[in-house]
Amino acid sequence: MLLQNQDAYLKVAGGVKLDEPAIDLAVAISIASSFRDKPTNPADCIIGEVGLTGEVRRVSRIEQRVQEAAKLGFERVIIPANNIGGWTAPKGIKIIGVSSVSEALKQSLGG
Repeated sequence: MLLQNQDAYLKVAGGVKLDEPAIDLAVAISIASSFRDKPTNPADCIIGEVGLTGEVRRVSRIEQRVQEAAKLGFERVIIPANNIGGWTAPKGIKIIGVSSVSEALKQSLGG
């Protein structure tokens, strides 16, 4: 069965700003999770902009985003690989860099 033949509905607690590109990857993973009937790990936070070819693009203010994720209790953060380096991650949180949606799916859903 192909995903393109399916209807997709998305509900986000607290709403979504349509001008926030850093939520793209989280939405893509959420749709894949529902389609595969496989939940994501609730301790994961997913941040990234997705390009038309499936590449995960760098986002602004990554250090602040990761710090907020740590404050909220997330244990692992999946971010664009291009955002790794030049800043220090908070203690107790694992940072995983990905370059494509495919890599993010492997990290978040196991394949």
